[in-house]
Amino acid sequence: MKRITSFTVDHDLVVPGMYISRVDGDVITYDLRTRRPNAGEYMSDLAMHSVEHMAATLLRNSRIADSVIYFGPMGCQTGFYLLVRDTVSPAEVYEVLCEVLDAVTRETVMYGASRKECGNYRNLSLDAAKEECRAYLAALRARGADFNYPTKE
Repeated sequence: MKRITSFTVDHDLVVPGMYISRVDGDVITYDLRTRRPNAGEYMSDLAMHSVEHMAATLLRNSRIADSVIYFGPMGCQTGFYLLVRDTVSPAEVYEVLCEVLDAVTRETVMYGASRKECGNYRNLSLDAAKEECRAYLAALRARGADFNYPTKE
């Protein structure tokens, strides 16, 4: 059976950053890795869910909104996937992502936090989203706009 692309990445080498995971036609899948895989520190359900609400809302209201297809958490709790049409460059996606993460840290409202808007609305925290976004933004800025997975040299 053919392995899916994400299983071909050496997760022992992955550090927090933004990676181009795959390209399918005009859709680019970005691996937004917030922490080292298999290192013992994982996002809580609360943080993942909260960042998903905030970042998905802000991305879909950003200048690349028409190109955004999907934003959501990885099951392994070490990051998010962002799917974007190739109408915007990886550099622009990186720039917008940094703007969105920074905006989350300054928000005063938790988006989609009512029973009518969310199937688990009690599992949301603006403070958890801010903390996670602040840490990820620092990691992104430290690594810079290198969208390639690390490899052994």
